[in-house]
Amino acid sequence: MTTSKAAEFAAVYAALTASHEVGDHWTQTDRLAVNKGKDGSAGAIACLEHVATYTATQAVALAAVQRVTGMRLSWKRAALGLAVSAVTHYVADRQGGHWRDENPSGVVRLAAATGHASWLSRDPGAGYLMDQAWHKGWIAVAAAVAAGGDR
Repeated sequence: MTTSKAAEFAAVYAALTASHEVGDHWTQTDRLAVNKGKDGSAGAIACLEHVATYTATQAVALAAVQRVTGMRLSWKRAALGLAVSAVTHYVADRQGGHWRDENPSGVVRLAAATGHASWLSRDPGAGYLMDQAWHKGWIAVAAAVAAGGDR
């Protein structure tokens, strides 16, 4: 079956987004969730472990969608799309519980620079929402990378 680039992008985005939810909330263990934002090598290792299981979950979903739909993505582009998702996920998750620290970094500084500092400080759920918006925005980029180009 031949699919259009738009249909491939939509299928890849759906697969990566659904598997993001599974990988970020079901596959991730409590130990990884608690430790991934901690300073030092223990935090970095916990975050790497989380991102590894998260990315494996996304890879399985992407393979399943290809199998069910018959679409044939380039394995190189699919791997590059998964890498975009993994790297950007790691960057955000190393923030851990640091959404309201005195010395924020990375995604928190970006949120503050774009006018969200007071929301982050007054709403305890804002950090999680900004985190998820970050992930899903990058998933769209990852899907475009994976679905783009020639087979």
